[in-house]
Amino acid sequence: MKWVVVKIGGGLANNTESLARIASDIEALRGQGLAAVLVHGGGPQATDLSKKLGLSTQMVGGRRVTCESTLEVMKMVLCGSVSTTILSAFRKAGIPAAPLSGVADDVIQANRRPPRIVSGGGADPIDFGHVGDIEQIGTRLLVTLGSAGIVPVLNSLGADHEGNVLNINADIAATRVAEALGAEALFLVTGAPGVLQDPEDPTTRIPILDESSSEYWIREGTISGGMIPKLEESFGALRRGLGCVHILDAATPGGLKKEWNEPGSVGTALRL
Repeated sequence: MKWVVVKIGGGLANNTESLARIASDIEALRGQGLAAVLVHGGGPQATDLSKKLGLSTQMVGGRRVTCESTLEVMKMVLCGSVSTTILSAFRKAGIPAAPLSGVADDVIQANRRPPRIVSGGGADPIDFGHVGDIEQIGTRLLVTLGSAGIVPVLNSLGADHEGNVLNINADIAATRVAEALGAEALFLVTGAPGVLQDPEDPTTRIPILDESSSEYWIREGTISGGMIPKLEESFGALRRGLGCVHILDAATPGGLKKEWNEPGSVGTALRL
């Protein structure tokens, strides 16, 4: 089987039109003989629900610190509202899809992250709480669903060997799933049309971005926030042999297929 992995953030799950375009694009890729996995996060929904519950949200270098209360919020959001909204869009588009938690079986095996220094987080080690570093991805359930023509809609929770649930960055989860499946491509669908030299100006999109240029823009502060771990993980995956990574938005109808056929045409294609 030839696979593509599509990752969407929680912000897109709030946009009916964007979800419809993503579903249509995934169906177009499936029409080219590719099996697809959709990996989703739920950051905005988690932040909103935390606010309603009177809980604070702590972010360091674009990464969420997950205390016990925040972990419960992530469970509710990822396994509940976000997953259901995505599945509804797929059902409306006539695409067979099934929800899947990274906690199921051995899909996302992880260990709790020890305190460490991260880009954009200062000089001191950060304790991220109930956040996991992925140890291994189990593909059995993914392949079983894909072989049956069903698109797995995978959330980014994981668990350790004792079954303790851990919050996983969705970009990292998608990247590791793509690696484990030997995917042809990973699409990181964001709210921006790729990596921008000026975050406020979509016309400054960088069509092709290599690792050395990425490191320069991060040092200069042009690339910041959540884009930093997205790029660091993506380039790590490319070094480990992942075929290609594309960062794009969902604004262009047929955008995934176009970017697949012409890297850098509607998004940013990453290369070493």
